[in-house]
Formats: sequence, structure tokens, C-alpha cells
Amino acid sequence: MDALEVLKTRRSVRRFRNLPVEKEKIEEIIDCARLAPSAINIQPWEFIVVTEEKKREEVARLTDYGKFIREAPVLIAVFCKDTKYYLEDGCAATENILLAAWALGLGSCWVAGDKKPYAESVRKVLQVPEGYRLVSLVALGYPEMVPATGAALKRNLHEVLHWEKF
Repeated sequence: MDALEVLKTRRSVRRFRNLPVEKEKIEEIIDCARLAPSAINIQPWEFIVVTEEKKREEVARLTDYGKFIREAPVLIAVFCKDTKYYLEDGCAATENILLAAWALGLGSCWVAGDKKPYAESVRKVLQVPEGYRLVSLVALGYPEMVPATGAALKRNLHEVLHWEKF
């Protein structure tokens, strides 16, 4: 799948097939995440891959809208050192995870992290040292079904595109 097709067809997936994800695909996805842009190239990110069912259940229980994490074969937690632009940098890495996953035939869903009250609890469960902030939790796996493109649900290009002024 080419880059533009990936960008235009990727959708959030919350239901996954009960199939393991190949280690090579997970490593390829994280490799893409680490190549994301970051402010002054600080690269503040760390990626925790959770495939252990009990650990995924423990994290899922902490969330408000991420209960489906327990059903995903893979959870990727994105943490960043608490730097000035950790959130922007971690979000860029998270987007790369979503796009790389889709390009490899995997579905994913970004579950919010940074501003959630459970962020500190997730940090402790995953034994992340202090000084790191949870940016996102990404559920990952083979989709149970491929979601419709959803283009009709997005605002029209001409509604969001402004030339020279708002």
C-alpha cells in the first residue's frame, strides 16, 4: 500500500481477531515510530510492547475508554521523557505506529494517555521510571473486520482548507 493510500484509508479498529502478531511486524512498526520527527531531535520516546494477556487486562482495567485493549493481541504504550515538547514528539511517534500498522495489514486504535487520570497508574504497572509521561496506548492486531473508509464522516476538504487567511 502506498503512503497516500495508507493515510486516506486508515481507521481505528477496536475489534481484533484472536491471532498473534508476528514479532517482525511489531519491530517494523516500532522502527517506524522511532523515525518520527522530534523537536531538536531529542527523541524522548520509549515504546513498551505488551503481549502478555494479564498485563494487557491490567492496563485495560485502568482506562475509561480502552477496555477493548484486553482483546487486542498487542498493546504498545508510548512514553516520553518529560521534555518541553514530549507531547508533540510522542504524538508524532504514535501516528507513525498507526500508519505503519495499517500498511502492514494490522488494525490499531489510539487510546488517550497524557491527560487521563490513569496515566500515572499505567506508568507504575509498566514499571516505567519517574520522569516519563504516558503519551498514548495503542491497541494493535489483525482486524476482525475492515472498517468502512469513513470518508463520509470526515469534514470536506473545502471546509477545512483556507488560502492566505482563515
